[in-house]
Amino acid sequence: MILGIGTDLCDIRRIEKTLERFGERFLNRLFSESERAKAFRRQNPAASLAQSFAAKEACAKALGTGFRQGVFWRDMVVANLPTGQPYMKITGGALARLESLTPDGMTAEVFVSQSDEYPMANAVVIIEARDDP
Repeated sequence: MILGIGTDLCDIRRIEKTLERFGERFLNRLFSESERAKAFRRQNPAASLAQSFAAKEACAKALGTGFRQGVFWRDMVVANLPTGQPYMKITGGALARLESLTPDGMTAEVFVSQSDEYPMANAVVIIEARDDP
């Protein structure tokens, strides 16, 4: 059962300008340490950050709240499996919202897809509920 779907586009140039203007303040407010480390291992850190930004926006939309009702940027962290596949670690208010959406006897799973082609990055998040094993 699909609980929510979200999508977002992010202009990489906007992230580049925001990094120049606000630097660490911007990074620390929106991104986890692991997201920042992953981004700065890449040739264009802003592209990686834009993908994470878009995924967080898409996840907030899939949760049906946006960044309200106790859902914050750092409640959603984009990570990668060893295969490179992205996934979302959800904590705090976002986790509380996810749990409230998930029917009894079911477990929620969050799927993430990201892409970028300069100057745009995009992400899609699908939240699915499955029967508990």
